[in-house]
Amino acid sequence: MSGTALSYAHGTGTTALLGDTIGRNLDRAIAAYPDREALVDVPTGARWTYARFGEAVDELARGFMGIGVAKGDRVGIWAVNCAEWVLVQYATARIGAIMVNINPAYRAHELEYVLNQSGVSVLCASQRHKSSDYRAMVEKVRADCPALSSVHYIEDGSWDVLLDAARSVTPAQLAAREAQLSCDDPVNIQYTSGTTGFPKGATLSHHNILNNGYFVGETIGYSEHDRICIPVPFYHCFGMVMGNLAATSHGACMVIPARSFDPEATLRAVAEERCTSLYGVPTMFIAELNLPGFASYDLTSLRTGIMAGSPCPVEVMRRVVAEMNMAEVSICYGMTETSPVSTQTRRDDDLGRRTGTVGRVHPHVEIKITDPVTGVTLPRGEAGELCTRGYGVMLGYWAEPEKTAEAIDSGRWMHTGDLAVMRPDGYVQIVGRIKDMIIRGGENVYPREIEEFLYGHPQVADVQVVGVPDEKYGEEILACVIPRDPAAPPTLDDIAAYCREQLAHYKIPRRLEILDDFPMTVSGKVRKVELRERYGAGENVY
Repeated sequence: MSGTALSYAHGTGTTALLGDTIGRNLDRAIAAYPDREALVDVPTGARWTYARFGEAVDELARGFMGIGVAKGDRVGIWAVNCAEWVLVQYATARIGAIMVNINPAYRAHELEYVLNQSGVSVLCASQRHKSSDYRAMVEKVRADCPALSSVHYIEDGSWDVLLDAARSVTPAQLAAREAQLSCDDPVNIQYTSGTTGFPKGATLSHHNILNNGYFVGETIGYSEHDRICIPVPFYHCFGMVMGNLAATSHGACMVIPARSFDPEATLRAVAEERCTSLYGVPTMFIAELNLPGFASYDLTSLRTGIMAGSPCPVEVMRRVVAEMNMAEVSICYGMTETSPVSTQTRRDDDLGRRTGTVGRVHPHVEIKITDPVTGVTLPRGEAGELCTRGYGVMLGYWAEPEKTAEAIDSGRWMHTGDLAVMRPDGYVQIVGRIKDMIIRGGENVYPREIEEFLYGHPQVADVQVVGVPDEKYGEEILACVIPRDPAAPPTLDDIAAYCREQLAHYKIPRRLEILDDFPMTVSGKVRKVELRERYGAGENVY
């Protein structure tokens, strides 16, 4: 292997890591930009300048102290995107509490597990959203959550009780509490959606998430002049770190377009608030581009944004750049356990890098591609497991040292479970999950390659490829297709004929399912495990 470059990269940079706590960093923005807008809640029309936002954060922080929240106590937030969510994020950071993000899609048994596993003592919650009655679910589990001492519902009298408690705590007492905090203290627990068993609570510090948000913003050139439309959920790193913390660490403005994703509300917010940046997973951008009347929205204020969560088809990226004016749109890759971003495309990267890769290593981060069995770093160009190390690696899974040790090795490398290739230029291609890789008759098949190819089929609007059990080959390839025209879907023969000239025979799908939509997580990722389970015993074989 002499002379062959290894799949290892270290992100150097001229900008130093921040040593602040989140609260101290917010103070810097307030001092520098007191009169600039910090937060706009489009559904209510409410607006906060940085000065007013700081006052609201401090009031809520003193309220938490007034009801007895101590440093290290866990405060749960179970809510859709709203201004109160953002205030809870910064107020808990001010007093050294650990905010526990709870997925708004959870049902009662999942809520009970998270409350008890993390020991939440105070819960802030929405009352209702769509089919979710949060108040009813809280009441259902409350008796079985012994640590839970109080619940405060947004836009309810119980929220006023929390704010009234602020009167019993002076600004000097808040400042004294904040002076006890270290940037290495835990500040956030985010539950990762495991495919089996209960989710694990990734525990993140001020240093983890503040720096990650800051360097995401640095990479796409944020300043106090930016206005960031955030339709992605706050409960996920995408919203609260890459969105909120990227904004406040640069004096930029956070814009909440709706309580949950709505393509029309998102485009309207961009147009009316003159947003310069827009976030989303590819399915969100697809929904926006396909809106009737899309061309009527004035998106000329946009220059950048972030697409993450899953690979972006080339044609979608081309339209985002050309039709949404997002010439500097960036692709980010990461995971909750790494705060989250490890690699990102740069502002001047071409279309090929934005669609064929997830960028290159972030400043102050190390990455390597290793043999999943031996752990040896592979030569560039070979597929293996992507591992990452640096300031962003979580403190661990909350109260689960054994599971932490399974994910983070003795060298402090986080093992992502993703299969990746590092190109000679250092850019990284994600080729699938280790668990998603299909082994058909001894051949390794990466679903991403087939999916990218099938996006070019004229009858295919979207596609997911999974492996399903097969007696002869061990696994067989199933293509799950959403057709462009539901009345004229492609047949298995159509798909096979399209693939035959361009793909090796063992990569050609032997099964096909035509679907209206894919099972998704709330953060916009397709649940491939559900597709495998649902269609694993099918008979539609080529």
